This record gives sequence, structure tokens and C-alpha cells, in this order.
Amino acid sequence: MRRRVVITGLGVVTPIGNDVETFWNNLVAGRSGVGPITAFDASDFPTRIAAEVKGFDPEAYMDKKEARRVDRFIQFAVAATRMALEGAGLKITPDIAERVGVIIGSGIGGLATLEENTRALLERGPRRVSPFLVPMMIANMGSGYVSILFGAKGPNTTVVTACASGTHAIGEATEMIRRGIADVMIAGGSEAAIRPLGLAGFTSMKALSTRNDAPEAASRPFDRGRDGFVMGEGAGVVVLEALEFAERRGARIIAEVAGYGLSADAYHLTAPAPEGEGAARAMRLALQDAGLRPEDVDYINAHGTSTEYNDLAETQAIKAVFGEHAYRLKVSSNKSMIGHLLGAAGGVEAVATALTIARGIIPPTINLTDPDPELDLDYVPNVAVRADVRVALSNSFGFGGHNAVLVLKRYDPGPTVETAKEGVAP
Repeated sequence: MRRRVVITGLGVVTPIGNDVETFWNNLVAGRSGVGPITAFDASDFPTRIAAEVKGFDPEAYMDKKEARRVDRFIQFAVAATRMALEGAGLKITPDIAERVGVIIGSGIGGLATLEENTRALLERGPRRVSPFLVPMMIANMGSGYVSILFGAKGPNTTVVTACASGTHAIGEATEMIRRGIADVMIAGGSEAAIRPLGLAGFTSMKALSTRNDAPEAASRPFDRGRDGFVMGEGAGVVVLEALEFAERRGARIIAEVAGYGLSADAYHLTAPAPEGEGAARAMRLALQDAGLRPEDVDYINAHGTSTEYNDLAETQAIKAVFGEHAYRLKVSSNKSMIGHLLGAAGGVEAVATALTIARGIIPPTINLTDPDPELDLDYVPNVAVRADVRVALSNSFGFGGHNAVLVLKRYDPGPTVETAKEGVAP
């Protein structure tokens, strides 16, 4: 038997709330976090809207001096981790430190730091480049700094797979626990790329919505009027534990990570494979890993970016995997409210999926007012619904053809590795 892995702590920093309860309440209420960009003057850009994190104070989570020495994406990672550890009731003490690891993904890393120091180099010369440039900028420093700050001495790495980074991070962290390399993993994603360079890059690709006059209606996954995604920022982190470790310390278990699937489209730099073939394989592999049938699934937290091809490909993939059961599933996109958090998306959406299972409420897909006839599943339009969700998928698909899927399920007591070895019931 492999070790079972459970979620015991959640932490988020998002455009609709910088703590778990505020985030969840706004998600269920269908409130949008999209608005005009305030971080810089975006008046010259075709897209002038984004889903920014609001009212975030890094000094509430870390020392003032240290906060100035790390990029915003690292600050988000620290804040979400502190929340998740506090929620799990877990303190990393010396006796467990070597069995606690960290994997926090980021698609882009310290873009603000890169921009500011490039400007300093070009305008004032190399002596004006900060000695903290490299450690502030590199994507692995979310994981690195979290481990330093909280004393986690176990496996420490990062995942950079564009918009699949957070989901890959949680999946790989699950594998670390299953294999016995760690007992606890802090995992998720963090991103802070709403910067002139990031906005310019995505607008040049014509990937972003230009619904500047109606920002709250701009992110509209599965709607016929969708015209691109909305950039978001933030972090989502979960505390994962081996079931026997969590049970020994009397931890509150929120959900279980039952399966993990990943695949490559091997098709195009940015476009999904035709008919969502790669995404479908990742979902099948995740179900196989969980030992579950398609009919066992109640809900899918969709990648749902609000782009023409991605929403179509994901819908086609769901139909290919689930057949007629696809029409009995509930499917919704958190991105309709929080925008696309890029490398952090999978982390935040895993938190939302775990809460959906624990609380029996499926957040809606807002702005779905004109259904696309090709997209005919139940996307939970505009209003949250109560539902008995025992098994859910969380999908993430990234540029480069990176596909990652998690299967989360309601925790049911059962045999752990330890009890199985002893031949006794739990």
C-alpha cells in the first residue's frame, strides 16, 4: 500500500480576499475581483484591467526589513504558507523539520524585480543593480524563502510549468509523501506578474480581454462573448500530510488527495491540442491513479480561462473522458471571479476545490449569460449551488502543452500504511 495523503491546512492571497474565509465567501457569492489596473499607468495598453490583490500588507506576515528584500510573489507565498500552517495547527519543530518539505510553483517569478533592475541598469548603470536581484527574481525562491522562514528542512524544489505550476507542485508534493520522502509538504503556487512587461507580452499575443469598460464582466469562461483571459495575481498553498502523521497529531482533515495525472500535448507553444487530447489523457491518468471511475466524479474545477480555444478544448476533453456522465457533472471556473493567476492558479483552485468538498457548495461561473452552443455542459452559471461533492477534479493546463490534474475526495477513514502492516482496522 502507498501512503494516503490528506490536506490539513489552506492559505490564499487573492483578488477577492487575502484570507480563506473572505476568499471563499466572495467566491460563493459570485463577486468579481477584476478592475482597472492601479499598480502602474496602463493607459497606453490595449488591455487596462486585471484582477489585482488589494490591501495586502506583507509586514503582517514577515519582518519589515525582510519584506523589502523579497519580490511580491515571495511575499504572497509566505503569507499563504503562514495561513495554511496556522490553519493546520502545525508548527515545524526541530524534531520534524527534516520530514517537512516545500514545493511552491511560479510560472514567471520576480517580474517586478526584473523590470526595476533592468531600468536601473539601462538608466544608471550596473552599479545601481541591486545585490538582491537574483535571489529576489528567480522562481525557486518562493519555495526557498518559505523553507528558510519556517524551518522546513525536507525536500525543497519548485515547478515552472506556466499555468499548470501550482497543480504540478501539489501533485509532486503528494508523490513525495507517498514515496516516504517526507511526512508533510507545503505546496501550491504564487505569482505577481501584473507588471508593464507582463501585460505587454500577453496583449501582444492578443490573449487578454479588452473589455476595459466593463471589467467585472471581462472574465466569462464558456460564454459566447469571451474575448480572452484576465491577468490575476496571488498565491494558494495547502499543507499536505501523510494520513498516519495527521492522525497521530489529531489534525483536522479537510480533504484527501486521491489522484494526480500529468501529460504533454506535444503540439504547440500556446494552443491546446486538438479536441483537448492532452488534457483528456491527464484526467484519465489522474482517475486511474486514484482508482476511480469517471462515474465517481461529481464536480470539476475547470481550467476555464475565458479564451476561445481553451474553453472549447477543455469541454471536448471532459466529454471524451466522461461520456454521457459529462452531462451529469457540475463544472465551474473560479477564473470568472479571480482572473487567471498563472502559476498560482492551480494552488488557489485546489484550495477552492477542497472547500467545495468540505462545505458542499459549488462556486459559480459568473458572466455566463450567453452560452456558447458548442459548450453545453453544466457550468454552474452565475449562482452557486449546494451539492454533495465526494470526488472532484481540479484541472490546470499551461503554455508549452503542460497538463496537470488533481483528484480530491472527501476523507473517509480507512487503512493507512501503518495499520495495513499491523493487520488491524484503523
